[in-house]
Amino acid sequence: MTAPVALHNERDRGELKVQWPEGLQQLSHTRLRGACPCSQCRAALLKGAIGVVVDGVRVERIVVQGYGVQLVFSDGHDRGIYPWGYLRGLS
Repeated sequence: MTAPVALHNERDRGELKVQWPEGLQQLSHTRLRGACPCSQCRAALLKGAIGVVVDGVRVERIVVQGYGVQLVFSDGHDRGIYPWGYLRGLS
C-alpha cells in the first residue's frame, strides 16, 4: 500500500484530511480514536468492551512511520499505528 500524498490535521474542526493519489479522504478524530488498531484497544474489543470515545477528542500530533502513521490524541492515547491500508479502509 502506498503512502498518501499529504496529511492535513484540522484540529479546530476535529478532522484529518488524507490526500490519496485518486482522491481526498476526510476522517473525524472521534472516528480515528474509536478505530485505534493498537493491541490494547483490540484486546478490549475482543473482550466485548464498548470503548466510549470522548466527544471532542483531537489528534494532537502525527508521526509518520513509513508503513503508516502514529496518531497522538488529546486524551493521551498514543499507542496506535494506523497502516496506510487500514487508514484508507476507515472511510
